[in-house]
Amino acid sequence: MYQADETRYENMPVRRVADTGFMLPAVSFGLWRNLGDQQPYANSREVMLKAFDNGIFSFDNASNYGPSNGSAEETFGRVFEQDLKPYRNELVVTTKAGFHMWPGPYGEFSSRKTLMNALELSLKRMHLDYVDVFYMHRFDPHTSLEEQVETLDLMVKQGKTLYVGVSNFDAEQTAAITKLFKEHHTPFVVNQSSYNMINRSVEEDGLLDVLRANKLGMVAYGPLAEGLLTDKYLGGIPADLPIHWSNKLSLDQGSDKVVGKLNALNDLAKDRGQSLAQMALAWLLHDAVVASVVIGASHVDHLLGNIKAVENLTFTPDEIAHIDTILNA
Repeated sequence: MYQADETRYENMPVRRVADTGFMLPAVSFGLWRNLGDQQPYANSREVMLKAFDNGIFSFDNASNYGPSNGSAEETFGRVFEQDLKPYRNELVVTTKAGFHMWPGPYGEFSSRKTLMNALELSLKRMHLDYVDVFYMHRFDPHTSLEEQVETLDLMVKQGKTLYVGVSNFDAEQTAAITKLFKEHHTPFVVNQSSYNMINRSVEEDGLLDVLRANKLGMVAYGPLAEGLLTDKYLGGIPADLPIHWSNKLSLDQGSDKVVGKLNALNDLAKDRGQSLAQMALAWLLHDAVVASVVIGASHVDHLLGNIKAVENLTFTPDEIAHIDTILNA
């Protein structure tokens, strides 16, 4: 019978979103495509429990995670029912809806019917009465923001989610929906977006400034750019490397130039006593508006290696300037 490590909160920093009551571990665990129906359940369970034993109390999901839609939520639900249920009050469980989830016109985007049905399915799969954050997974150009906001506000009033968030909304979209959430007094707390050292579009777009101004937080997904920000590709990037749509622009400057930057960053990481991956995670967290970074791992050793990033989150001004010089070259 599983019993959580009694020292689980000793080393993982906890970060608060502005002056709200919403808090996250510096590192959250994402089930995107690592722990769905193509992974042995025993391995998935081992990684998830090891994450919790190391202070990662936030588990991030979505209706379309799997690879088969819903299978990542089902994996979480099995582990929750078997092992984590006694710790529900400690857990932050988040999920999303908006990308393709089922056939037909209501199987994607953010109509009232789509969002309500998606949340019900997610709760059933995960064996939960409520989630801690329900996200709209992407901007819906077809449905009015008013309908979307009223739907999420209703979910909060029904007790099916405690907070709400958006994902993949740019600065302008976030500012517009924030205004409506404030009018409804809906507990809107975070925007989850792709953000890493080589994809800094949320800075260029002004999204981070919008979040700061409205006392909201950023949850950064893809912090290692699908493995680019590790030591795997210091010798070169394969032409057929699969990469998430949000990071494709990172390679537009040419793979040779990116490899040069990776090696320069790796040298700096060594000077800091970190791996490139650990420094990349720590760098995201040097900005207080970033509430958490979402990592995925299919093996315990990968998980534990990345968690070590929190052992050195401090950067000198010279290090920050050096990183900017490398990235802007």
